[in-house]
Amino acid sequence: MNGSFLSKRKLAGLVVGVILLLICMLCSVLYGLHQFGLKDLWLAYSQFNGSNEHLILTRVRVPRTLIAALVGASLAVAGTIMQVLTRNPLASPSVFGVNAGAVLFIVIGLLAFGSSLTMSGMVWLAFAGAVATSVVVYMLGLQGGGFEPIKLTLAGACMAAFASSITSGIILINKESLESALFWMIGSVEGRNLEHLLMVLPYMAIGMTISLLLAGSLNIMAIGDDSAKSLGQRLTLVRVLSATAIVLLAGSSVAAAGPIAFIGLIVPHLCRHIVGHDFRWLLPYTALVGAILLVTADLASRFILESKEVPVGVATAIIGVPFLIHVARRKQHA
Repeated sequence: MNGSFLSKRKLAGLVVGVILLLICMLCSVLYGLHQFGLKDLWLAYSQFNGSNEHLILTRVRVPRTLIAALVGASLAVAGTIMQVLTRNPLASPSVFGVNAGAVLFIVIGLLAFGSSLTMSGMVWLAFAGAVATSVVVYMLGLQGGGFEPIKLTLAGACMAAFASSITSGIILINKESLESALFWMIGSVEGRNLEHLLMVLPYMAIGMTISLLLAGSLNIMAIGDDSAKSLGQRLTLVRVLSATAIVLLAGSSVAAAGPIAFIGLIVPHLCRHIVGHDFRWLLPYTALVGAILLVTADLASRFILESKEVPVGVATAIIGVPFLIHVARRKQHA
């Protein structure tokens, strides 16, 4: 009876979360440097006339809001899996070197192709860089016989530092690439359109599906390798699938919006306080809260400076750094 009550309460929480997300997304579409009403949004799609207002709503605000929601959800789920895979409460997709690898490939592309490199080309280069560095990190983590979370974490940190150093060197040599590179290094959902989202949406969908299917296995993995083996868990398969989900979710997110930090770190901790450690509930909650957080952060970033928007990566950093210090201090005291 108690378990049934808790399940109903968690399900009700998801419903409330979906309603809150829809409200946040609506506010994100309507408010900013230019403000609109519900009637404007309705007319933009029912009676599109090519006006500046209709173009802003259909080509800028709606795609931007959808990208923020899906990227936030993907990063949050990737961070949740990353923390159980590495057994590190401070882990996030950047531990795999995803962000640094994506930016490195973008800078190399700018060096090779210059101004002829299109936004679509940058998206694919970012995704390729994220995937390539993640694969290298995972292979390094398996070196020396067997999987050890600490080796994976160290390999990711080393690869991220290596990629960042190469990126800095290329930018110093070819300063013309600096402006375009910064566009990706900071992280932003501004200037993206539905075409960019549709390019990576299949990878997000596959990664999210794998994550949800792994929920039961992640519950078993969380209790320890020995116990998981005794329960018949195929640890290597689960780890490979988990790493695949992380690569797909984080890689596609970086490709769509650049390296937005802290979403994958903050959200899992918040959701554990709400629903506990059961991944069957934790993963849907993290996806929902991650979407709400990034949409809200993007909306807030429009009002930090008067008449100028701040990249959402800066807004999430403002939130994330104090939270990171809090988690580190709590872990130290524990």
